[in-house]
Amino acid sequence: MGLCWGSPSNNQTPSTTGHFSTSAGGISQTTGNATSSIGSNISGNSRFSVASGNDEPYTGGQILPDSNLRIFSFLELKTATKSFRVDTVLGEGGFGKVYKGWLEEKVTSKSGSGSVVAIKKLDSESMQGFDEWQSEVHFLGRLSHPNLVKLLGYCWEDNELLLVYEFMQKGSLENHLFGRGAAVQPLPWDIRLKILIGAAQGLAFLHTSEKQVIYRDFKASNILLDGCYNAKISDFGLAKLGPSASKSHITTRVMGTSGYAAPEYVATGHLYVKSDVYGFGVVLIEMLTGQRAVDPTRPGGRLNLVDWIKPHLSDRRKLKHVMDAQLQGKYPSKAALQIAQLALKCIEPEQKTRPSMKVVVETLEHLVENDEKPKEPSVHLRNRTSSHHPRGTQQPLQHRSPLHPRHHDHQSYQLPPPAR
Repeated sequence: MGLCWGSPSNNQTPSTTGHFSTSAGGISQTTGNATSSIGSNISGNSRFSVASGNDEPYTGGQILPDSNLRIFSFLELKTATKSFRVDTVLGEGGFGKVYKGWLEEKVTSKSGSGSVVAIKKLDSESMQGFDEWQSEVHFLGRLSHPNLVKLLGYCWEDNELLLVYEFMQKGSLENHLFGRGAAVQPLPWDIRLKILIGAAQGLAFLHTSEKQVIYRDFKASNILLDGCYNAKISDFGLAKLGPSASKSHITTRVMGTSGYAAPEYVATGHLYVKSDVYGFGVVLIEMLTGQRAVDPTRPGGRLNLVDWIKPHLSDRRKLKHVMDAQLQGKYPSKAALQIAQLALKCIEPEQKTRPSMKVVVETLEHLVENDEKPKEPSVHLRNRTSSHHPRGTQQPLQHRSPLHPRHHDHQSYQLPPPAR
């Protein structure tokens, strides 16, 4: 499992000023031979620009002044997936099915020249539907960063809604952490750290524009991995523009995934930029323990990972007993404790006390700079399932998701209404 630490992010253009507007952000619909457009559902007064607050803009990406998405015909995508054949299905989620497709290059006469893509097709009975499809187009059509999945284009033809993404060879982080079978390889420590840094850089980029983007659904299944295990955040269906300069939060219907959603958001519907930081903290804990954020098969009242593991995160000896058995003890204990302590800060009940994602990135990068190598365990570990890792009881995942749809057990949905 080779590492490709060389990141293209250092060569990217820094964040630039741009706008979401009805003129530049329109979406075209094809109906028969005619093409019509609708404006963005995001106010034309909303701006994307570099940060003016305490955090400097996180470089490595850019905000495009205009969307550069390609508009595909339904016939093109039908051909690319062999009429949406069953054997091209990569997975299925709340939005619909995701297919592996092959797009032929039009600019060359060479036969067989083209590219592999992932195509998400809206299920006509989907409850998530048009709003989330439109949100993906508006956000990923304008945001460009090495740690955000690239949206190549879309199709809106009659009642057909589709999205076309770059193909992510290694699938989702969720599948690598929790999947089983010969096709799923356990992630060694250094790759886990690399994935965490990449995902943190993606969130930091979203958060450090003046009109910040709140991702709202950060979780392991939405972190996709390319062939070199570079992490990219996917699925912007629930993303929101952040609050105005005079406000600390926005108020919105409570949506997200149980176990990852920040407590203040679930309780009040108040969504803060640092609500995303809570979700990142949960993923940190998943990466350390190899356990799901919510798992009803865990015994002894351990349904919620944060509630169960939190007392173990500040003590090295306690932490050792809940570390992922698949690491086989091959991890630097000092770095693991530092990440556990960072996770504790990220899941603070009060959002104001959580670190910014910029600070999170710097903390994780510092661990790499210290370059503490994973140590071999002093005692040989047998291949067994420990009492705190009931992996045998978990439902297997299909080896899937170059563009990972929502997993049924962790599907994004409307959470219960806030308590009065």
